[in-house]
Amino acid sequence: MKLSILIPAYNEEGSIAETLLHISHVLKRENIEHEILVVNDNSKDNTLLELEILKQAIDTLRIVTNTGPNGFGNAVRFGLEKFEGDCVAIMMADLSDDPEDLVRFYRTMVNKKVDCVFGSRWIHGGQVFGYPKPKRFLNRVFNTIVRIMFRIKYNDITNAFKLYKKETIAGLMPLLSPHFNLTLELPLKAIVRGFSYSILPNSWRNRKHGESKLKIKEMGSRYFFILLYCLIEKYFSRGDFKKDISP
Repeated sequence: MKLSILIPAYNEEGSIAETLLHISHVLKRENIEHEILVVNDNSKDNTLLELEILKQAIDTLRIVTNTGPNGFGNAVRFGLEKFEGDCVAIMMADLSDDPEDLVRFYRTMVNKKVDCVFGSRWIHGGQVFGYPKPKRFLNRVFNTIVRIMFRIKYNDITNAFKLYKKETIAGLMPLLSPHFNLTLELPLKAIVRGFSYSILPNSWRNRKHGESKLKIKEMGSRYFFILLYCLIEKYFSRGDFKKDISP
C-alpha cells in the first residue's frame, strides 16, 4: 500500500529541508513505498527554492503550488486532489510531527485494515514539548466539548496528524474548511459517517524556526461553524452520508 505524505508549506524555508530529509530517511529505512507531496501555499520566502533543491536529494518528493486561495485548509484540500497513494497522512512542515509515529500509523492501518488512524497527544504514550500553556488550555476545553457533543472517546480531534485511506477521503467530500478548522472537519466527518479508525499516541514538538500559522483569535468562530455543521449531519442527516458497507 503506497503512502502519501501531504505537507502544506507557507514560508517554511527554515524548516522544510530538515523535515523532508527526516521523513524520507525514516520511510526508506522502513522500506515503505511512498511519495512526499508538498503543497507550496504561495510562499513569500525561499520555500519553493529550497524545495527545488531538495528534489535532487529526495527522489520521492513532488511539489505542487496551490492555485486557489491561500490558507492551511485550502492548501491541504488542493493536495487531497493531487496525491497518488493508497492512503494519505497530513503532516506539518515544521517537523512538529514525528516520522517514527507515521510508521506506526501506517503499520496499524495495514495490519488492522482500518479506514483512518488518529493521533492523540493526550493519552498514555503521547508527548508534547514546548506546547504554549494558553493554547493547551483552549485545546483541552474545546476537545472536551467535542467529546461530549458527539459522544466519542477520542480526545484530540483537532490534532492535524492523521492518516486516511484514499477511499475514506473520497467519502468525506465535499470539504468546506479553508483554514485550520479542516483538522476538525476531516475526523468528525469520518466518525459521523461510520468510517473505522484506530487511535494511537503521538508526539508533538513546537517549531524551531518561523512562527505558527494558527491564529487562535481568528479561528474560534470557524471551529464552531464546522462543529455545528458536523453536529447537524450527525443528528439530522438520517444516515444519508454514512459509509456504504454493503458487499
